[in-house]
Parts: sequence; C-alpha cells; structure tokens
Amino acid sequence: MNFTRWSARLPGTQRRAAARTEHTAAHTTAHTTAHTAAPDRCGEGSVPAARVEQLTDDAPPGLAVDELPVRAVLDRVPALVALVHGPEHRVSYVNDAYTAAFGTRPAGAPAREALPELDELGLLPLLDQVLRSAKPRTVKSRKVSTGRSYTFTCTPVDTSPEADGRGVLVFATDVTDHAEAAERLRASERRQRETAVTLQRSLLPQELEEPDDLRIAATYLPGGTEAAVGGDWYDVITLGGGRTALVIGDVMGRGVRAAAVMGQLRTAVRAYARLDLPPHEVLQLLDGLATEIDANQIATCVYAIHDPNEGRLVYASAGHLPILVRDENGTIHRADEPTGPPLGTGGWLHASGSVPLGPGSTAVLYTDGLVERRDEDLDEGIASLERALAGATGSPQVVCDRLVRAAGVTADHDDDVAVMVIQHPSRTGSDGELFRNAALELLGGMEAAPRARAFASGVLASWRFPGDLHDLGVLAASELVANSLQHGTPPMRLRLRRTDRRLIIEVTDGDDHLPRRRRAEPGDEAGRGIAIVATIASNWGSRRTPGGGKAVWCEFALPRAAK
Repeated sequence: MNFTRWSARLPGTQRRAAARTEHTAAHTTAHTTAHTAAPDRCGEGSVPAARVEQLTDDAPPGLAVDELPVRAVLDRVPALVALVHGPEHRVSYVNDAYTAAFGTRPAGAPAREALPELDELGLLPLLDQVLRSAKPRTVKSRKVSTGRSYTFTCTPVDTSPEADGRGVLVFATDVTDHAEAAERLRASERRQRETAVTLQRSLLPQELEEPDDLRIAATYLPGGTEAAVGGDWYDVITLGGGRTALVIGDVMGRGVRAAAVMGQLRTAVRAYARLDLPPHEVLQLLDGLATEIDANQIATCVYAIHDPNEGRLVYASAGHLPILVRDENGTIHRADEPTGPPLGTGGWLHASGSVPLGPGSTAVLYTDGLVERRDEDLDEGIASLERALAGATGSPQVVCDRLVRAAGVTADHDDDVAVMVIQHPSRTGSDGELFRNAALELLGGMEAAPRARAFASGVLASWRFPGDLHDLGVLAASELVANSLQHGTPPMRLRLRRTDRRLIIEVTDGDDHLPRRRRAEPGDEAGRGIAIVATIASNWGSRRTPGGGKAVWCEFALPRAAK
C-alpha cells in the first residue's frame, strides 16, 4: 500500500497545502513591498529594508507536511490507528499502538475477521455509514475486552473513484482515566441518592395511623435515577375526640439537605398537632421554625383537620396545591382559598378555610410532582387530576395507584411524588350501628347535671355497653358537665359518640379557658373532676373551638364484645 498516495487524501491535508501556498504568496508579496518601500520608511519607527531581509532570511525553514514519512508518524502515534479499504473493510494498516493493544492483525483480511474487537463494539455498521456518507463519525467511551476505554473516530479517505479505493481511517484515543473518573462520579452520585432515599423513607411514617372514621392510604415515589431526591412528606395524626390531622408538604430543593429539613418539619408538625390548635396557627408556628432551620430553605404545606361531627375538612395552606374532594354524588370540589405563602418566608398571617368531607366523600392531598409538567400549565395538570379522581373508585390504595398511573408517573419520573387519599365511608346496616351520635343542649341551672346524667345513661344503655363501661361513661359525662357548669358559659352541649373502637364523650361551652389537671388538696371542695376523668378514661384532652369557647373530651376503648 502506498501511504504517500493515501495520505494525500486524508481530510485536512489538501486544505493545509492550500493554506501553505497562500501563505507563501503573501510572504513573497510582503517581502517585495518591503524592499520597494524601504527608502520612504526610514523615519521614526520604521525598520530598514536590510533588517527586514535579515529577519526573513534568518528564519529556519519549516518542514512541509507532504515531506513527512506517513508510516513513521502513524507508527509513533500513541493512539490506536487502523486503515481499512473497500466495502469489506479489508485491513491495510495497523500501527504499533493498535498491535500492542489487540495483537498483530493480518493485512488484506476483512475487518469482521481481522478486527473482531470492532465487531464486538458494534463499529462495523459505523464503517459502512462512513463509506456511504463520506462523513466522519465518532463513538465515545467504549470499553473493549482488555478493560480499557476508547473513543473511536472513523474518518473517510479516498484515493481513486473505484470502490476499492475508498477506505476508513480508524483513530482510537484511550479515555480510560476519564471513563473511570466518570464512573466513580456516577457511583458517588448513586450512593448519595441512595442515602437521601433511605433518609427520606425513614423519616416518612412507616405505618399510617388509622382513624376510626376515615380510611387512608398514601404513596411516596422518589424521582428517577437521574433526579435527586426531594423533601416530600405526608402524615396522619389522630388528635383524640374522633378528630384527625392530615398533613402533606414539599421542601424545595434536592438531596440529603432537603430530606433532613423535611424530617425536622414533620417532627415539628406532630408536636404542634398535640396542642390541638387550628390549622392556621399550626402553620404560623411552622413558618417561624422553617426560618430558624434555614432562612434559604422554603417549603409548601397543607395542614387539615377532619371532625366527623362537622363533616368538613378545615385546612390551612402555605403555598401548597389545592385539596381535591369528590363528594358522594361524584362532584369534584377544589379547595382553592385561602392560600398563604410558603413556609420560611415569614411575616404572613395564615388563615383557615374548609371544604365538605361528609360520608361517601374522597379527598386527595398531593405534591407538585404528580401534576407539574415542563410542557404544560400547572392548572392543566390539576384539571387532569380532577378528571382522574372523578373516575377513580375502590379502596384508598387503589385510588392512589390509579391517580399515579393516570398522571403518567413512571420509574424515571424527574420529580418526587407524594399522594394521600382519604375516604369518609358511608356506613349503613350493621356497620352503621357501630357509628352513632347523640347530643344534648345544656341550658344551665341546677337541673342540668342530673339531666345530663340521665341522658348519658339512657344513650349508653341503648348502645348495649357492658355495665362497667356504662357506669364509667355516666361518671365521666357527669364530671365534664359539672366542670362546664362551674367554669364555663353558655351555650353548652353534651355529645356522645361511639365508633367501632371507642366511646367518646365531649362537652362544649362558650368559655375559652382550658382546664388542666391538678392535684387537689384534702380540704379543697373543687378541682377533682378532671383528675377523675383522666384516671378512668383511656385518654382526655381539651381544645379551643373556632367560634370561641372550648371543648373538653375523653375516650374509652371498647372491649371486643361491645364492638
């Protein structure tokens, strides 16, 4: 094979030759002009003609590329070089580096037989493409059987119009160090992501609390392998007295930091929930805490409370997406207002709103990963979720899965997704007998206490509770009513409620002073009512009511025979 003839056709050779011709012509013209103009430019700042000639003549002559021995150059190139020609890519030449990497290759043999390493890498079809298109192609970072990684560039060469005269120069650069560094970086990113996912999942509730009146399911899906884990979270908190707090939030940002902030906020929500405050006051406390945790980290959150006696979901939103509710008739309600700014912004007074959630209703709380897409408006995503919710039936977990599928969330989704589905089931027949309510308006006066005891006794007897539970319930109702008559103001009400798991007794009045348990001295005539209730009941508590006043309640766990 005549390498001089082949090298004349290598890309760039002809261009470089033309450039040298133009440079030589320009240099000759400039040199002639310098000799001619020298007498006129001997003034200040000029260079004598003799000096110009000296500088030009003394420069060392450059070595022309055409004069370089091609084979000697290719043999010494540290990259792998192979030259093939014809439609079968017969081997014309391999340099020393190629031989050192893959061994001796027979000249004249087809590449499929003589260069099996190219066949293993799938480069033979690429050689065909290069021949057909007469354009170079590059394949980056391919690992060969020796464990090294190379970037292959295939360049067309042409020496004659015949098919056998066309060939391909294969040039392979060793990029093993870069490939290994990239792999180490990817491995480090995978470990960091796994750490963030583990932290995220460990901070989420491992099992949701199970309220008596609600059925709840939740799903958390981290972003795909290329997306860093965010700070989505959800929680269910039973508040006592039959009420339940529902929380969902999203910390802005990615990685371990976002997950750690999420964990702190979730813990704080559970602590604030024990205070039994209205939703907007809980968000107010969270807003201040978020600022203290990290002034540069913000989060969105919805905190909602469900009271089965009211049949509504009272909520407050800090920049979060609206709650969606499908009522028993299939109508979708969107809880748009009120919505305040995200947590961590400070200086904002949040407000509470409400949306109906009666028997037969289904509510959905979610994060933006479920509805936000780069190619469509956020309202379109929420509208799509509404349509999916309208047709999604079944258990909360089934509805949850259907909403995720309808939103097109896959394993390679680019954002975290958290979804919580809440159902307030309609109960009829024997199941309905396990969930009963009874209430009595207390008008005050001396007859209020005995009237309340008689009412409680009759209701508990009709519910067929065992004798000991009946007596404890009547005693608790009597003490709570007596406490309200002594320290509260009208209007007053006694409410009894039973579920499949507990008996709840609650007294409300118009005074917002919350009672507390204290030790009564032997000579005290008062102060023992709450202590008695706390002793005989499974749980007790008090809270301020939205319209002013307070509610004091206690619970008794039902024995299995009474369920």
